[in-house]
Amino acid sequence: MEEFLTARLLLRRFLPSDGPALHAYLSLPEVVRYEPYPVQSAEDCERLAAERAARDDLWAVCLRASGDLIGNLYLHREEPRAWRTWTLGYVLHPGHWGRGYASEAASTLVTACFERRGAHRVTAGCDPRNAASWRLLERLGFRREGHFRANASFTSDAEGNPVWHDSYLYAVLADEWRAHTGLSR
Repeated sequence: MEEFLTARLLLRRFLPSDGPALHAYLSLPEVVRYEPYPVQSAEDCERLAAERAARDDLWAVCLRASGDLIGNLYLHREEPRAWRTWTLGYVLHPGHWGRGYASEAASTLVTACFERRGAHRVTAGCDPRNAASWRLLERLGFRREGHFRANASFTSDAEGNPVWHDSYLYAVLADEWRAHTGLSR
């Protein structure tokens, strides 16, 4: 099983037993505010842990010292495969926000994507109201490529009408990543 160790983190595949740890953060409104799903119940998280354990595009972010699961990363290969493009996403428990864990985890996974998987491009999207997310992407070396107006809806109003919101598209190319991180070819 592929794993990644950083100075403070272990990135590993999900385990079916990760349900309680997922619930610890996916049950919090501030965590799912910008996600395409609502607050998750304990039962939802038990199911999600089992589903995630069968996938190869979701990564558990764990503290290296304790093994505690504190969040997750998403790194999915887009179609068509000939474009060699991957999409990155991240969610962390708010008790661990502001400590650089998201940067450390995302940087490790993006580097591996370029070096081991032959990616040409990695993209990421975020809600413009989520300043912490787009600032993270910019610190990592991603550049904003687009601001899409009213292109997504994750909720409905009282009458059942979609509540639209904007989104940003960020991306980094392999050459840009190497220049930003100092990696060689």
